[in-house]
Amino acid sequence: MLETLDLTRSIDKAEYKTELKQLTRELRRLQHQCWAAGLPVVIVLEGWAAAGKGALIEKMTSTLDPRGFEVHPIWPADQEERRFPFLWRFWKRLPGRGAVGIFYHSWYTRLLEDRTFGRIEEGQVPRDIDHINHFERMLVDDGYLVLKFWLHLSKRELKQRLKRYAEREEESWRVRDEDWHQAKQYKHYRALAEDMVIRTSSGVAPWLLVEANDPYWCRIKVLRTMVSSFKAALARKRDAAPADHRKALPVSEAMASDFLAGVDLSQQLSPEHYKQRLGQAQVRLLKYQRRIHKEKVPVLVMFEGWDAAGKGGAIKRLTAVLDPRSYKVHAFAKPSEEALARPFLWRFWQQMPPAGSIGIFDRSWYGRVLVERVEGFARDWEWQRAYREINEFEAQLVDAGVVLVKIWLHIDQDEQLARFEARKNNEFKRYKLTDEDWRNRDKWDAYYLAVNQMIQRTTTARTPWTIVAGNDKYHARVKVIETLTDAIERGLKHRCRR
Repeated sequence: MLETLDLTRSIDKAEYKTELKQLTRELRRLQHQCWAAGLPVVIVLEGWAAAGKGALIEKMTSTLDPRGFEVHPIWPADQEERRFPFLWRFWKRLPGRGAVGIFYHSWYTRLLEDRTFGRIEEGQVPRDIDHINHFERMLVDDGYLVLKFWLHLSKRELKQRLKRYAEREEESWRVRDEDWHQAKQYKHYRALAEDMVIRTSSGVAPWLLVEANDPYWCRIKVLRTMVSSFKAALARKRDAAPADHRKALPVSEAMASDFLAGVDLSQQLSPEHYKQRLGQAQVRLLKYQRRIHKEKVPVLVMFEGWDAAGKGGAIKRLTAVLDPRSYKVHAFAKPSEEALARPFLWRFWQQMPPAGSIGIFDRSWYGRVLVERVEGFARDWEWQRAYREINEFEAQLVDAGVVLVKIWLHIDQDEQLARFEARKNNEFKRYKLTDEDWRNRDKWDAYYLAVNQMIQRTTTARTPWTIVAGNDKYHARVKVIETLTDAIERGLKHRCRR
């Protein structure tokens, strides 16, 4: 594929200067239109060392409004970044609505440099390719314009440029050992690049291959593509007609089994039995906390459930004996303006637990298919699309070694009403009861359907739901800790077998 590119393509200097001026002005105008329209743009620049990525960025940003773009130079992951799934550091850098994010190298370092220098095992590559394709499709589905450029050089041109840079004192620092390795292993690196392009050139985010032997031609081709792509994306956004894959499907009660009906809510523990089992469960969890810290295993336990189901009490007992240096609790409520300017999973990526620690989420990404669905905060095609995005997201976490535990705390309507009344009559707990809780209770049937469909469509062999009977708080609190500890034990055993 790459060897078929015509690397003799060129443009004379006079024509280059004239067109460059026109294109950069047009790009500035289109940037402001993207800003006004709330169109986010992600630009990925990959290619050979010394292919001209830096000079290209200088030209493309020379007339842009600096308030509306950010350039992200990407280097091999540092020690802190390696404690998270590999896409974590790119999620953190995603531009918001109307902004442009330019990635000088990107998540594709995973499939190029990391693969070249043995930083990942070959067995991981197919999964990582899937994660990248899912990530980019999610961005496009969420309204992003994703442009990916591969700047291609001949072997001779690559060697000449590296030699020229190395001989210049002011530029020699730019030439890395890895760059010389590219030149020496040109065919191997080209084969990896071709494999990457073929397997990640999806319909929604294709690669543009750029002949870069002539720097003038390279810059003009990229800028032409940017201008035409910006115009097309803005036109699609103005049409405001969802693409076929965004169209909502009809929702029916027959679409889900009744998982909640099968929960035995009569399960109880006596105060004496509760105290004994709670103590045993907490001591066992503390031991496993020390092990996961030592073995650098990340753990994420997330709680969903009915209002007043006892999430706070369960979390309090779970953390009672843990070392606070190695766990963190995150309570998620209404998303901020910053979060609303990005894909709904963005704010949860910000709080991922690093390797060796426990992350505890009070509410989670499942708000998209629960409260946002029922209350109409998400459009039908958005929450219906979210099931697939959630499954792909959770698969990536598990592939990265995260022990993921998903808990639904279940109570019946009578128990919920009794707890609401108790809160209303207790001056120390009255603050927990809001008008929104009463409104949600009026929509019990709608939430009941949403919960069952959520469980059905996001339960996998690797990421199952645990439904905890919560009418008896004692039983629920012990069951939560035992569920988490059992999951950590399985995760550690699986890690040892790898």
